[in-house]
Amino acid sequence: MNQHRYSLEKGSKKHRCPECEKKTFVRYIDTETGDYLPEQYGRCDRESKCSYFLNPYLDGYAKAIWEQEQGNRSELPNNWKPQRKKATPEPDPKPVFFDFETFFQTLEPDRYEKNTFLQNLLTRVSFPFDVHDLGKVAGLYRLGTIANGYRSGANTFPFIDVQGNIRAVQVKQFDKQNHSIGNPIPLNRIVENHHTRNNEPLPEWIEAYNKNESTFSCLFGEHLLNKYPSNPVALVEAPKTAIYGTLYFGLPETPDSLLWLAVYNKSSFTSENGFEKIKVLQGRFVYVFPDLSKDGSTFKEWETKAKEYEKRLPKTRFIFSDLLERLATTEQREKGADIADVLILQDWRLFRKKNVQEAPQQPEPEKVTGVTAQQNNIFSLENVFPEISNQQPQDWSNDIAAIEYYFSIIELPTQPIKINSCSTILDCSKYVDSTLSIVKANNGKQTFYTYLNQLKELKNYFENIKNL
Repeated sequence: MNQHRYSLEKGSKKHRCPECEKKTFVRYIDTETGDYLPEQYGRCDRESKCSYFLNPYLDGYAKAIWEQEQGNRSELPNNWKPQRKKATPEPDPKPVFFDFETFFQTLEPDRYEKNTFLQNLLTRVSFPFDVHDLGKVAGLYRLGTIANGYRSGANTFPFIDVQGNIRAVQVKQFDKQNHSIGNPIPLNRIVENHHTRNNEPLPEWIEAYNKNESTFSCLFGEHLLNKYPSNPVALVEAPKTAIYGTLYFGLPETPDSLLWLAVYNKSSFTSENGFEKIKVLQGRFVYVFPDLSKDGSTFKEWETKAKEYEKRLPKTRFIFSDLLERLATTEQREKGADIADVLILQDWRLFRKKNVQEAPQQPEPEKVTGVTAQQNNIFSLENVFPEISNQQPQDWSNDIAAIEYYFSIIELPTQPIKINSCSTILDCSKYVDSTLSIVKANNGKQTFYTYLNQLKELKNYFENIKNL
């Protein structure tokens, strides 16, 4: 019997592990035929956390095949189930959280006058923000400042999980146009460098913290999910964009207001560990705003991944906006612009749900053109722009009944559909059921009229296809 006939597949291809279900599994192949062995044979690369390893030479499979080929056994049972002593994986180490006292120092009030990011928003942008609003947003997201050293004036973006633990603190510097300069750096690295330069021993918490497998392991703003348990979420890449979104659309003070969160960077949404971050959003409406890319690949990658997340997270909807893909200039696309780059060119007062008096010495707001009510449905806000603030009927019972009957007699597609230039529905059945539930529960409330319009638009979409 050739002891080397069966070997682990070479290359970088990975399969889903039958034990831990991570895509870190290398399967055995038959080197004579090129075929895979049954899917249970292989090794998980997560050796310290899973340790699944099933060798065909150790459980009798290879011998059984050899005997069959020598004529000593007529057939190999189709339901072959080798016996294997199940390995006991080592438990996942408990994460070590960022030191609270070190984090708290970044929040000292006298530091904010040095914070370039916040000072820009107060004085240097085209439409400066109200100091009280900016203070509320900075407090909500726990923004802080680096006061001394080579990163003096940099803003700190803390990643605080839903239990209130500080997972990581990102330090980012900005120029006077609020464009980031230099590479962002974790605050623990700055602390570590400071002690090393001064030949001082590292704090005990740093040594333990550096052993974490991952530090930016939660969403930026995740700590707000418990405070705002029913708000729809607006999900973006960078913390800066989440701050801009909150400043423009307002704090999540009502249940229908958007709660802006960030994943950290582009790959955080689509990576193998992306689900560990995203699963905290289960049961939410999530409006997703991917950054731009030259070929639109980021939008497509995130959209594909979101479909997978919806299958794994019951009662969760990911609704994508291609607003940036549609409105961006060639220059913005090449630079990978995000929604913050688009928002900052507009007057924030046009985006607020309440009427805001124009402050003295403020420039006249630029008129926003080319924006339809349908485009604004993505935000679930009626008063994003003045032109869609008309009063709506107070009783929608007839419309609801007609819509519900219509969708009960047609066959909904199982594939994703794009109903207009800025709305893609990944799962029609789930979309209709969840949106109808919202409309029924909020009949007559203007805040939720946009959901009824979404169902009407979907109905029109199907009727137009039928008439083609």
